[in-house]
Amino acid sequence: METASTTTKPAKSQAELLFEAQQKKQRQFRTGVSVTWGLLLLILVVTFSGREFLGFKFIQLDTEFMRKNLTYIAGGLWETLVVSFLSIALAMVLALLAALGRLSNFPPIYAISTFYVSLIRGTPLYLQIFFFFLALPQLGIILSGRFAGVLALGLNYGAYMSETFRAGLASVSKGQREAAAAIGMTPGQTMRRIVLPQALRFAIPPMGNDFISMTKDSALVSATGFVREIMWRATRVGRAQFNNLEALIMAALFYWGMTLILTYFQSRLETRLAKGDR
Repeated sequence: METASTTTKPAKSQAELLFEAQQKKQRQFRTGVSVTWGLLLLILVVTFSGREFLGFKFIQLDTEFMRKNLTYIAGGLWETLVVSFLSIALAMVLALLAALGRLSNFPPIYAISTFYVSLIRGTPLYLQIFFFFLALPQLGIILSGRFAGVLALGLNYGAYMSETFRAGLASVSKGQREAAAAIGMTPGQTMRRIVLPQALRFAIPPMGNDFISMTKDSALVSATGFVREIMWRATRVGRAQFNNLEALIMAALFYWGMTLILTYFQSRLETRLAKGDR
């Protein structure tokens, strides 16, 4: 006589149930964020649609102007990125040197680094750009608009980023330095092989935020009138054709798009670095 065999599905553990509940909660949160973003974007589109609703007329944009000048304004993307990349490279070097100086026990080096940070952080970036572009020619030093902008941005962000580098360098424990000295490493080798790799890992995520901010602050370089980045092109064509609203909206969209892309890559980098800490 045959008997039917029954298989029972094992009950889920408490940990599995908790994990599934957390996953569900995260999915619901992401869905809510996406829906809200969609609604906000829809509101923006409707606001500038030019349509009339219940006696209220929304803002009408000159779409023909935007279509004709899209390529021209987009041509400033390359200049914006060049200025930003050169500036962040200079800022990283200056920030590292300033951070090392602020950790130094040699009074002149410590004084120079703190004086640099205090002076740059105590004056506006806009003033610094014009100082290098307009004031230095009185001393016989003539800089191009791009070079003056890169120098000002690099010096400015280097001063602010120095605190990030200083914190990164200070995060390396004294025990690791002593262990490196115990196995015969020189101070230079300890800095290159032990301290700097860990400090840079600590500093990279904040540097991503600084680079995103610098990409937007690069618009200030357009004030020199000789750096044809996004802002310069948008204001030029907007004033010439009396379509400042449309031109500035296009510039804002380009900056926003760059920010979203850079933020995405920054989050990927932070996730990868976080995996390395596990």
